[in-house]
Amino acid sequence: MKIIVFISELESELQDQWLTSIKKQLINETILLPHQVSESQVKSIDIAIVANPKPKDLDKYPNLVWIQSLWAGVEQLISAVLKKPIKLVRLVDPQLGQTMAESVLAWTLYLQRNMPEYARQQAGKQWKQLPCISSKELRVSVLGAGALSLASLNALSKLEYQLSCWSRTPKQLNGIKSYSDFNGLQAMLRKTDILINLLPLTPQTHHLLDKELLSELPKGSKLINFSRGAVIDTKALLELLDIGHLSHAVLDVFEQEPLASSDPIWSNPKITVLPHISAPTNMHTASEVVANNIRTYREHDVIPKSVDIKVGY
Repeated sequence: MKIIVFISELESELQDQWLTSIKKQLINETILLPHQVSESQVKSIDIAIVANPKPKDLDKYPNLVWIQSLWAGVEQLISAVLKKPIKLVRLVDPQLGQTMAESVLAWTLYLQRNMPEYARQQAGKQWKQLPCISSKELRVSVLGAGALSLASLNALSKLEYQLSCWSRTPKQLNGIKSYSDFNGLQAMLRKTDILINLLPLTPQTHHLLDKELLSELPKGSKLINFSRGAVIDTKALLELLDIGHLSHAVLDVFEQEPLASSDPIWSNPKITVLPHISAPTNMHTASEVVANNIRTYREHDVIPKSVDIKVGY
């Protein structure tokens, strides 16, 4: 009998909740934690379900065929499958796209309707009405054209923003101006009022938004980062906020998480800090997706679409 191993760095209570949820969907499978797997069972394991494991923890299982992540982001797992015949499958859950779209729309409206400024005015007991730009006049650009980006663009389109999208390869998106390559990125940024980053973190996107590119944004532009902190050069971002070239940033992700209590970002009036909550995984729907993937593999020997290790997603 084959066994599935569940490897995570989750707190025990949350780990137990995930195990219970997945086991309900896979009643014919045996799913064990690493400490429950005997030495004689190790070689029979062909699937690992993982949530933020240490990559080295996967080395114990020599006959792994594929790894199912419970998260959409898998950059920390690339080293675990590099130069190995193991497929890495990220979570692709329509509910995750819906959740991200809600967050993108909510925080775009937050910036559009000057909510950070009104919060500061309230703290200073200042009664002052600020100019309000209509959605049809606002240029909103999204970095990335994956499932989460497309769901977000669809939500934004309902309010008729002037939408643009940049991706690694050219895309044809109905009603959305699409850009690719470095020159295209520069051109899009120059026509952007609110920039939303949804790019995966790869060697190519690490600090992609450096001072040079962020400076292409028009003076007074605003930024939302909902993907990974390291896609943006934080030092450059802080400099441009400090001199007023950028007016506000909503940051849900950081290079160090949790954000250190001593980090000056906490008290920066031009930054809204969120604790990585823009698109939390829905345990129920994610468990269904994982279970369906495993059933398809067992019944038809088909592994779900896996990560292209060369590009990192």
